[in-house]
Amino acid sequence: MGRVTKGQAMQMVVLAGGLGTRLRPLTEQMPKSLIPVNGQPFLQYQLELFKRNGIRDIVLCVGYLGDEIKEYFGDGSRFGVDIRYSEEGEELLGTAGAIRNAERFLASEFFLTYGDSYLLLDYRAVMDCFRQRDKLGLMVVYRNCNQFDRSNVIVEGDLVKVYDKEGRTPGMDYINYGVSVLRKEAVSLIPPGRSFTQEELYHLLIEQEQLLAFETHQRFYEIGSPAGLDEFRRLVAAGGMRP
Repeated sequence: MGRVTKGQAMQMVVLAGGLGTRLRPLTEQMPKSLIPVNGQPFLQYQLELFKRNGIRDIVLCVGYLGDEIKEYFGDGSRFGVDIRYSEEGEELLGTAGAIRNAERFLASEFFLTYGDSYLLLDYRAVMDCFRQRDKLGLMVVYRNCNQFDRSNVIVEGDLVKVYDKEGRTPGMDYINYGVSVLRKEAVSLIPPGRSFTQEELYHLLIEQEQLLAFETHQRFYEIGSPAGLDEFRRLVAAGGMRP
């Protein structure tokens, strides 16, 4: 696997096709990405965060009410970024299947995050770390100790050894922070044309000792639940939007 030179442009792939069932009735007529927070849609906060970190190449994987996202954000030029859209269609492909579906847009390496996550992170430092190693993937982890959600990751050295969102294993102090880095070669592990989850993909990478761990000490924010949305609104009102 060839390494990419330090300083090369960075790409962000955002999984923005979810149904947002936990936020109903808010999401009955509106995708999560367009939920207003203090006067602007949530996705706009994400784009501003990415841009501050030098990420302007954005791929949005859209599904549920995706046309509304496309209509509002267009090609991204109004927001100082370049947006391309990968549309899931009628058949749900899962969080990894959506990545495979977007393969034609993917750079040789790319960040991957969720459309309901706001992650105050030094993205350049994460990418620099990834580029120094010949691995297929990297997961940013947070030592959560079941504080903000149930911890689901075991780290040994600089590798993720266990990732399990359902079961409990002794030593699960960490949680998947919500952003990863993947090389495009990793996409070939995702079977085409059927539903496949990120968890399944990461299990394959873990088996091959190909999933690095990068620890952050910044806590995570999300709007996937009513409590998370309320907390993010308080963060915005308090001006806590950096880095």
